[in-house]
Amino acid sequence: MIFHYKMKSTQELNEAQRKAVEHESGPLLIAAGAGSGKTKTLTSRVIHLLQSGIGPENIIAITFTNKAAREMELRIKNHEFWNKEAPKALIHNSRFVIPFIGTFHSLGVRILKKEAGLVGRTGYFTIFDEDDSLRVVKNILKELNLPKEKFNPIAVMSKISRAKNELLDSSSFGSGQYEKIAATVFDKYEEALKESNAFDFDDLIEKVVRILQSNPKTLEGYQKRWQHILIDEFQDVNTSQYLFVKLLAQKHQNIFAIGDDAQSIYAFRGSDFRNFLNFEKDWPSAKVIKLEENYRSTQNIIRAASELIKKNKMQKPKELWTKNNEGETIQIRAFQNGDEEAWGTAEKVVELLKSGRAPEEIAILYRTNAQSRAIEQALLHLRIPYEIFGGLRFYARKEIKDIIAGIRYAFNPKDAASIDRLLKTFPKFKNEILLKELPRLRDELSLVELINFFLENTDYLEHLEKKFKNLEERQENIKELINFAATFKDAREFLERVTLLSSLDGKPNPSASGEKAAVNPVRGRGGSSHTSSLRDKQRASASNGVKLMTVHLAKGLEFEQVFIVGANDGLLPHERSIMKSDELEEERRLMYVAMTRAKENLNISFYDLPSRFLGELPPELIEFKQVSSYGEENRDWDDEAIYIE
Repeated sequence: MIFHYKMKSTQELNEAQRKAVEHESGPLLIAAGAGSGKTKTLTSRVIHLLQSGIGPENIIAITFTNKAAREMELRIKNHEFWNKEAPKALIHNSRFVIPFIGTFHSLGVRILKKEAGLVGRTGYFTIFDEDDSLRVVKNILKELNLPKEKFNPIAVMSKISRAKNELLDSSSFGSGQYEKIAATVFDKYEEALKESNAFDFDDLIEKVVRILQSNPKTLEGYQKRWQHILIDEFQDVNTSQYLFVKLLAQKHQNIFAIGDDAQSIYAFRGSDFRNFLNFEKDWPSAKVIKLEENYRSTQNIIRAASELIKKNKMQKPKELWTKNNEGETIQIRAFQNGDEEAWGTAEKVVELLKSGRAPEEIAILYRTNAQSRAIEQALLHLRIPYEIFGGLRFYARKEIKDIIAGIRYAFNPKDAASIDRLLKTFPKFKNEILLKELPRLRDELSLVELINFFLENTDYLEHLEKKFKNLEERQENIKELINFAATFKDAREFLERVTLLSSLDGKPNPSASGEKAAVNPVRGRGGSSHTSSLRDKQRASASNGVKLMTVHLAKGLEFEQVFIVGANDGLLPHERSIMKSDELEEERRLMYVAMTRAKENLNISFYDLPSRFLGELPPELIEFKQVSSYGEENRDWDDEAIYIE
């Protein structure tokens, strides 16, 4: 089908965006800085291709989340081209036909439905989720008579998943005893999937790549069909995803990759931003266009974030700039401890709300989920509605609820709910110890000692390691609970406080934005309890409340007011990353992502040792204050008390 239409919306694009959108043919890498209109550029490119005579069946646009795919599709459907000027050739059964826009995995499913026979399945295959896959691995370990203590099913499953993402088979596992057994489990796992006519989630890409590599005619058919391939968030692709699109694009070389290497923060998921940096090596005829105009943030925020990211050696440099106003200086505040930081942050939020700021335009960002405990407590006390974005409230997390159940039982052996939780969580012999000893020890041990007794006599960390992938995160939550418990001399007072804080605990709302945490009744700093009617009202307003989230979850979002808390050395950058240069650079990218979420005002705070990243910010863009019981005190950033190496 051939049709032509001059796209009016190109007048709304800046020069760099227009060049990217109107690129004629061949590989193109778009290095798009934060807030530079990445999604607009990609969707405008799709419209431009259609207007140039490319059929929708010849175009695919790939992204990482269903939410991003829906956003892209909505933007295209709302474009004036579709609503007014689209030719009849694009109408099928009274509906406009648009190109495939979806995730890597949804594209993989589409291909496997037709090609599953090439890997021993039928087109009516099942897709195993994580629980299904883990169950298969557990059964294999049981058949091989392997002890769970030595061969953790979750660890073995993770090893298999990593191998698939790197397009490796069992022969790559190594020659050690553990590796040989893991390789055997891998092979048996693959056989089990085949016998079940099933694929696991990793197969949706890995098996497709294997099919395309081993069947030239099949590959040629898809190459002929999909002449233009657009990839969003290109810095986040892993090995199998990159090879997937590289195979599809080899014939026509029309690969349009857009992303920002400065926002590559998912190495723990297997993302390899070197695919972004090596694009020109893999595609020698590639053209590179940089989107450097930021439409989101003030000049001061952009200048500070740009100076920070310049310290990374592995990057494709960009000069981010904006026509927005200069804006306020970046506020950096030093506190004595994490609880004081939380209260100080919450009080600043109150000031913003009193000035008329919308709560949903305020975000508090942190490096680890454990940091939310103090923040939540301060917000609850000040009656500020809030929402935990993409996660559970602190006292709704399993490890916290398990420990609290043990302490509650110690001081009330008739607590049926706590007894039920302990019986369901631990095997009989461990429960016998807990049920007998906890009430006896409650008057002999301190609260922290009682928690440690619980952890040691249930082998609780081993219990978590066997059941969950994110052991380190759960350990951090436990450490935060212990630190909080250490501030109480009376265990009953601790339980009263925790009970009030967790009185609205529940499962997360299954919405795209995660759990909506309402304000709970709490007593603290001399405050009084709230009524249940107020709680109901506040529960309804939580989705419009202040947003709390990790920096990882904040990527792609923007807020008028941003607070980055816990900017400590050991937190951001995290202590696990300090000794490795590549991991330290990823932590710096995390700080860059956090800073560039702010549109108008950016507040950064720390306690103990300040993050080394703070010393990399231009001092002329910073207003530094030290906060103590005497209030805020303006200080020089060079002050010896906060000197940073």
